[in-house]
Amino acid sequence: MYSPIKFHNVNTSFSKALKEKINLYFSQKAYLKEGNSKLFLKAGVLVSTLVLMYVVLVFVQPVWYVSLLLCVFFGFNLAAIGFNIMHDAGHDTFSSNKTVNRIFSYSLNLLGGNIFLWKLKHNIAHHTFTNIDGADHDIEIKFMRVHPDQPLEKIHKYQRFYFIFLYSISYLAWIFYQDYEKFFMQRLSKDSKKFVLPVREKVIFWLSKALHGLLFIVIPIIFLGPIKALIGILIASLVCGLTLATIFQLAHVVEDTEFNTVLNNKVDDEWMVHQIRSTSNFATRSKVLTWFLGGLNYQVEHHLFPRISHIHYPQLNSIVKETCQEFGLKYNEHKTLFCAFKSHFQVIGMMSK
Repeated sequence: MYSPIKFHNVNTSFSKALKEKINLYFSQKAYLKEGNSKLFLKAGVLVSTLVLMYVVLVFVQPVWYVSLLLCVFFGFNLAAIGFNIMHDAGHDTFSSNKTVNRIFSYSLNLLGGNIFLWKLKHNIAHHTFTNIDGADHDIEIKFMRVHPDQPLEKIHKYQRFYFIFLYSISYLAWIFYQDYEKFFMQRLSKDSKKFVLPVREKVIFWLSKALHGLLFIVIPIIFLGPIKALIGILIASLVCGLTLATIFQLAHVVEDTEFNTVLNNKVDDEWMVHQIRSTSNFATRSKVLTWFLGGLNYQVEHHLFPRISHIHYPQLNSIVKETCQEFGLKYNEHKTLFCAFKSHFQVIGMMSK
């Protein structure tokens, strides 16, 4: 399933210089590159609040307007667990213990997804071939065009008006359709190469999907009734989907990031330079947003060093900027979440023509 695309590897002076500085930082500080007690505490807070809201919504059943508000927060909480726990654990950076990482990465399965398929799509395809059409499956969005190499269809003319809707239903589409599509095709997309799905992962796939259905569909329907349960599920899922999709798009599909056209399966840049040019940060001064997003507003640092926990990104930020300045590389960044979203909207408009 691996892409034949190759990056320039003759002169990798930028990569060498940056890696040396980062390694020096960790050796001088005597820090582990994985998570620490602060991350474990955050995980405890996020999981506890999710369980508490679930119990209140399903078993206590407060008045309707309180329930609606809790469903909105429940959706944000689902996204936060994805950003902070699953994402770091999926990159083996939540803990220095691989078993702990594997256990916490299955939080995605509990929330309806599948960590095995996610790692293929995200860790390998997206992180290696960022913003390269046909190789980065994160920019393959049905009914949308976000890369100049993607064919322009008639419906794309209106994508500025319906992209919010697509982002909102993305979580539902992911867990109830796309996972099954990948499972049965054993491909990340219709045109990608086949991958091998081990028997163990097939068993985990069905068991975790069943457990998710029991916890988030069957039990709520039994205690709340079908209408109330489905309304709550819909609200939480739409909030979660909109949050996840928007945050990931603001990191790569904005005006300053590059969308390479690959000729003869070769990229002229070294891999780290490609990551710099195809990725953008946003709102890094906001500690609240950094906490909630699991450092994914520091997307440049994450793409350069996906095996380092997000808790270190604010400190690595100045090192990366300094090195980019030394080598004359533009460092992409938006000061606020609104500025990044505005830039993303501009790209969606440009790609509709």
